[in-house]
Amino acid sequence: MSNAIDLAEKLSTFSDHWSPRTVAQFNACDVMVVKVEGEFVWHKHDDTDDFFLVLKGILDIELRDRTVTLREGQMYIVPKGVEHRPVAREEVHLLLIEPTGTPNTGNAETAAPRKVV
Repeated sequence: MSNAIDLAEKLSTFSDHWSPRTVAQFNACDVMVVKVEGEFVWHKHDDTDDFFLVLKGILDIELRDRTVTLREGQMYIVPKGVEHRPVAREEVHLLLIEPTGTPNTGNAETAAPRKVV
């Protein structure tokens, strides 16, 4: 990587929600940005933790026993195997990091295709 990556610029290139865009890769992981709004599906990842960093907005991560609320600059890691559902009352911008090829729904058949920006 020879240049800095401007996350705001990358986010400005698309408007659809729940469709992560890979901006870089390191150590067999994708670094992605995504815009989200509304409720995502309940899901879990059996083989990996799920990393969320809020760049803009407020995100609720619903767990079966509680809700974790994240504001700009805050992050949370959902442990592998824990069922969760991200919820954004208004548009939220996130940075995600996960092993390359991890389906965003925990299921390859229902996952959004990976896109690069």
